[in-house]
Amino acid sequence: MNSVIERYLELWRITKTYDSPAGPVNVVQDFNLTIRQGEFVSLIGHSGCGKSTVLSMVAGLSDYSAGGIVLAGREISGPGPDRGVVFQSPSLLPWLTALENVTLGVRQVRREASRSAVDEIAVRSLTLVGLGDSLDQRPGELSQGMRQRVALARAFALDPKLLLLDEPFGMLDSLTRMELQQVLIDLWMSDRKTALMVTHDVDEALLLSDRIVMMTNGPEATVGGILEIPFARPRDRATLLDDPEFSRLKGDLLRFL
Repeated sequence: MNSVIERYLELWRITKTYDSPAGPVNVVQDFNLTIRQGEFVSLIGHSGCGKSTVLSMVAGLSDYSAGGIVLAGREISGPGPDRGVVFQSPSLLPWLTALENVTLGVRQVRREASRSAVDEIAVRSLTLVGLGDSLDQRPGELSQGMRQRVALARAFALDPKLLLLDEPFGMLDSLTRMELQQVLIDLWMSDRKTALMVTHDVDEALLLSDRIVMMTNGPEATVGGILEIPFARPRDRATLLDDPEFSRLKGDLLRFL
């Protein structure tokens, strides 16, 4: 069995500067974080503190103004298939079926694979998220929760080195959100993809994460503290909610916020 890489994702003194009428503004400044292989880390903080900006820089969708980001020994420069991204909006192509939305990305990553092999990967991913009977439906025929299941399947089907989640359940009602949290954790537990998630939901962060990174208010937002989550996996939501330690950690996070 391969040993776990302790410094699998490294963000070193990351700074993001935007121009403003008053001059340059550092939205994020000197942001340092190391994530080990197979770890699930959440970023929390007030709206506008730069959480999604950090995630966007790791995704390669936004340049950083200073510092460096290294994934599995290679510096990130632009987007790539080694990172699977799930946004708050599923961003599916409306004229394609659920299956076609997933195979589109897989084909780009596995150009040498046969069509049947690509379809097999996509079908397996969609089945894992509970959409095995909805392969031929288009986004307009799916509920919001089902569309987000397609987005999760698409990201996992790429077999990325890093999974990036930007408020993936923020547009869902509370019941659907809880269902999708379980879908995500079941998928993640199957192969322990290294994951970085932005969320405003403290309960969600405690349920899903190995560590929670608390960001200070912007501008010049940075790491304000890191909370280690002590709960063993697999985790049961009902058991966690009754655990006094869960309540204590939730209180710590809310006080920080």
